[in-house]
Amino acid sequence: MIAELVSSALGLALYLNTLSADFCYDDSRAIKTNQDLLPETPWTHIFYNDFWGTLLTHSGSHKSYRPLCTLSFRLNHAIGGLNPWSYHLVNVLLHAAVTGLFTNFSKILLGDGYWTFMAGLMFASHPIHTEAVAGIVGRADVGASFFFLLSLLCYMKHCSTRGSSARTWGWFLGTGMCAGCSMLWKEQGVTVLAVSAVYDVFVFHRLKMKQILPTIYKGKNLSLFLSISLLTFWGTSLLGARLYWMGNKPPSFSNSDNPAADSDSLLARTLTFFYLPTKNLWLLLCPDTLSFDWSMDAVPLLKTISDWRNLHTVAFYTGLLLLAYYGLKSPSIERECNGKFVTNGKQNANGHSCHSEVEYGNSEIKPSFASKVENGIRNNASQRTQLPSTENIVVLSLSLLIIPFVPATNLFFYVGFVIAERVLYIPSMGFCLLITVGARALYVKVQKRFLKSLIFYATAALIVFYGLKTAVRNGDWQNEEMLYRSGIKVNPAKAWGNLGNVLKSQSKISEAESAYRNALYYRSNMADMLYNLGLLLQENSRFAEALHYYKLAIGSRPTLASAYLNTGIILMNQGKTEEARRTFLKCSEIPDENLKDPHAHKSSVTSCLYNLGKLYHEQGHYEDALSVYKEAIQKMPRQFAPQSLYNMMGEAYMRLSMLPEAEHWYMESLRSKTDHIPAHLTYGKLLALTGRKSEAEKFFLKAIELDPTKGNCYMHYGQFLLEEARLIEAAEMAKKAAELDSTEFDVVFNAAHMLSSTSIPTIQ
Repeated sequence: MIAELVSSALGLALYLNTLSADFCYDDSRAIKTNQDLLPETPWTHIFYNDFWGTLLTHSGSHKSYRPLCTLSFRLNHAIGGLNPWSYHLVNVLLHAAVTGLFTNFSKILLGDGYWTFMAGLMFASHPIHTEAVAGIVGRADVGASFFFLLSLLCYMKHCSTRGSSARTWGWFLGTGMCAGCSMLWKEQGVTVLAVSAVYDVFVFHRLKMKQILPTIYKGKNLSLFLSISLLTFWGTSLLGARLYWMGNKPPSFSNSDNPAADSDSLLARTLTFFYLPTKNLWLLLCPDTLSFDWSMDAVPLLKTISDWRNLHTVAFYTGLLLLAYYGLKSPSIERECNGKFVTNGKQNANGHSCHSEVEYGNSEIKPSFASKVENGIRNNASQRTQLPSTENIVVLSLSLLIIPFVPATNLFFYVGFVIAERVLYIPSMGFCLLITVGARALYVKVQKRFLKSLIFYATAALIVFYGLKTAVRNGDWQNEEMLYRSGIKVNPAKAWGNLGNVLKSQSKISEAESAYRNALYYRSNMADMLYNLGLLLQENSRFAEALHYYKLAIGSRPTLASAYLNTGIILMNQGKTEEARRTFLKCSEIPDENLKDPHAHKSSVTSCLYNLGKLYHEQGHYEDALSVYKEAIQKMPRQFAPQSLYNMMGEAYMRLSMLPEAEHWYMESLRSKTDHIPAHLTYGKLLALTGRKSEAEKFFLKAIELDPTKGNCYMHYGQFLLEEARLIEAAEMAKKAAELDSTEFDVVFNAAHMLSSTSIPTIQ
């Protein structure tokens, strides 16, 4: 247990500096704005929505079905609200637990020695894990890895007890349950079943490719055949259930998410998709340059055969095939065990004894752990001391490296990213194991003590450098500004655009504008950046420039409802009511199909209808306004704040002298937001009109109490006092309104002055 504890402790220690980090990047949509985390949302919604809170069957859904991860976020939210500390703590503890499990898994393969330490420490410290651990949404990958390893360890127990213990099928049940849980943390978790099959066939039974079909055909190992068949059945069932649950449709992504998938050139798609695994392997080998996002042009397309990066592709697949050949070739009589050479089962160096298997000429299938096989029952005593050969471990390492990565290769379906570092969390297990077993093989083969020491210390130095890089990279995830600045080198368009949002939130207006323009310099057709720049200009009263960028945003993405909304608001304020009306109507007709964030789209459409209703209201078309308000209520999403919409409904009914209906909607407005000041004022006016003077005054005073700095509240209260002939108090309210807002002064003060100058008879 020492190796497991030390490795876990390193994994924990390296990420302690993330506990003070904020929510970053995708954390906002997955946590801060995800309605599925709120206590008022039924928890069962999690099982019908994707990772981002969108209905799975919706055409714009990401189709990322990870309910167990979302449930963990909801638990965090229930305990600590939106304090990021608790979310980061869970991520760090999960990483430490995964590191311990991986070290235990390595011990089964490498033995209880310092090479197991090396594998565990390398996994604990690898910088490729920073996105998965330091970024809260990366919990999906870490949680999936935890159950991935549990499933694999259960299957290894199943193999070792098969035919000799009644508990063997209990272990198999554990394999299936943990594989299902892994998939419900993240999709690639289901690949553990394929890795388990590789372990059983090529490691435990040490079959060669040419022996698999004869073994099945002759029925020589029915227990193996049954186990693999059950793995296949369970994997197919899980994938089929998931496909059915998400509506039997793959997700759709924008061309910026995966430019190669959107390319019209078959050659460009093929060359790029073949190259991307090479780039991912380089990130595992040399994680010097890391980025929060690799979309858009971060990895330029390979469009021609002459592109020099194709040499990397050729070298990568050549090396992969050579490793596979080495792992699957027929074993020699002399082989290495536990770091020592053995020949015919006898060790030629000091150390523990070890059995060896020799291929027999009659093609009998022997178990991987050389022991006597009698009617399918193994000698368990010899199993306990036997370790897999280097070839065995190479095969298993390659399967761990490749199989979990297959879903990200665009081989079966297009994915919504070019490179995603957190996707490499599980494949890095195979990488760490491969590097360790390679170093061990070199250590055994070289004879000079100096070379042995060099190999050992070089491996240790690699772990130290990985750890230092991890600690430094964690600093980039402390907040969004640092994260986006760190990504400018890799993805300048995305990084500058997101940095602009951060700078704007910090009220650094000129810097934010510069950041947006830098983003557009690198990629001029980004609708979101065009819209964000337009919004910045609008908020700074540069309306003509804002309209220009809104129109460019709409031209780039005709379904961008928020751009229509703000365009209509500017036009309405400029008095171009007919043009504003057409803009609002066009926005209201945009469907939410195939949109990345349908909730945000529906919010913008609802706001467009609200503003269209206000436009009709100001023109005196109260019935038209009511019709539009009702449509807005039908279309508004759950997260939309409806108090202003309900209040305007009440205003329209009041103008039509439908007072009971008006009162109903005023009350609805106050129910949805108890401190909504406009509803207090309008409801107060209604109460005064219907003769409930004392109640009315309470609502006016409550409005003033809620915001004593708002001149409008004093103005409305002053009007009420005037109607009650409380002239001195009305004049005081007028003066207060004038002090706070001169535009509110005229109505009340002029009326108060006129009445106060009128001769009022005294009562004798």
